[in-house]
Amino acid sequence: MSEIPGDLKFLKSHEWARVESNGRVTVGISDHAQGLLGDLVYVELPGVGDTVQVGNGAAVVESVKAASDVYSPVSGTVVEVNSALSDKPETINEDAYGDGWIFVVELDDKEELNDLLSPDDYAELLEDESH
Repeated sequence: MSEIPGDLKFLKSHEWARVESNGRVTVGISDHAQGLLGDLVYVELPGVGDTVQVGNGAAVVESVKAASDVYSPVSGTVVEVNSALSDKPETINEDAYGDGWIFVVELDDKEELNDLLSPDDYAELLEDESH
């Protein structure tokens, strides 16, 4: 199993959230999720200015095997998207926790972060799924 960065929080649906120093939240899919999907061929990004709700679909990633919604781990307004993914969706396969980020949200409610899984809890979830 891949290394899970300690500064991230997770949804059970395999999205990650990283709180940046400016309080905004960067969102992507986990290395586990990209591994399950296989080679990504397309990413549908949200629009800057779009409102996202916790647990609702905000983006879509498509591989040769399947299409999968990317759920927002927090509610707020999309302030930035990783437009480089339009030309190179495979960046998510190569660097899920780094250059493969998908969008950035200006948070409505910091309390929502408390509902997300810690890296240890997420690792436990992955272990349970594999049994």
